Order: sequence, then structure tokens, then C-alpha cells
Amino acid sequence: MRIIAGTFRGKKILEPKDILTRPLKDLAKESIFNVINHSNKFEIDLENSNILDLFSGVGSFGIECLSRGAKYVVFAEKYNGVLPVLKKNLQSLKSIENYEILEKDIYDVAFFTSLEKKFDIIFMDPPYKDKNLSLLLDNIKNEKILNKNGILVIHRHKNEKDLIPDKLKVIEEKKYGLSKIIFLSILD
Repeated sequence: MRIIAGTFRGKKILEPKDILTRPLKDLAKESIFNVINHSNKFEIDLENSNILDLFSGVGSFGIECLSRGAKYVVFAEKYNGVLPVLKKNLQSLKSIENYEILEKDIYDVAFFTSLEKKFDIIFMDPPYKDKNLSLLLDNIKNEKILNKNGILVIHRHKNEKDLIPDKLKVIEEKKYGLSKIIFLSILD
């Protein structure tokens, strides 16, 4: 696994040794950024964006955003089996300081209320078997942490049937191998 583009292009991203973490594959990651950069269905200026990377694992998505010049990235991860790898991956970027790691439970009601920023992109890569996606989407919507023109990007198993709450609109959906990438916006 490597960084695809930007300042750190080609840099290797360390992967976890356990089998509980499923890092975002380079093909899916590259496809997500192609949609973000070239879709005419929404407008995101990555270089001026605040990013929230939920279930960040080894940090593949958020690190790619930093490499491509994102303004600020918040990594949210609490699994001790992958946190040391995430920290090593970020420390290897040396001079980059426009990020933070939140070692908190994303399902805790206080998680979203404690965030001090609004985000332009919220990336979610929950475990494939996770059945609480609609709860998280409701919290994001209710706490108004996504900027007006922001997008939610969700990485799921291609066969997963998730319930998308009202007031959220699927902008685009793509499948790559076992992965499904869903791009959402919040309706006014």
C-alpha cells in the first residue's frame, strides 16, 4: 500500500499485522480521489478542505488527503491493534502537523458534539459487519458537522444493504472488486 499522489507520492504505508483491520486498497482509494477531483455532481477543493477520517485504521485515506494538500485531517480510531501503526505512518510524514488523532469511541454520543470543526469530506470505513451506519449518519446530520457543500464518502462491502437516513442523498455509487464506495450529501 502506497500514497498515490501529492507531496508523499510513492511513500509506503505500513499495514497492521492483525486480521481485524481491512486497509483501504490502492485501487479503491485512487477511484475515490478520481471521483472527488473530477465529478460534476459536487465541488470539493481538497486543498482547502477539512477532512474527518472515521475508522481511520492505518490512516490510508487521511494520509492521502494530507499528501494532496488538505487543510486539516482528523483521524478517529480507537482500536489498539491498529493505533500504533496509524501513529507510525503519520510520524513518518515528518514536518506535517495539520492533523490530529482522536482515540475515542465514534459511537459515543459525545464524540460528534466534541468536534470543534466542520468538515468538507467525511470518510467512513467501518468494519464490513458493522450494522450501525445509519446511527452514525444520523449523528453527523444532527450535529451539523458536514459543511453545506460537503460530502460523505463511505466504503462498504459491495453486497451490504445499508439504510441511508432521510435528508441524505446518494450522489454516486461505485463498485470495485469486493468494495462499494458511496458518495452522499445532506439535503437542506
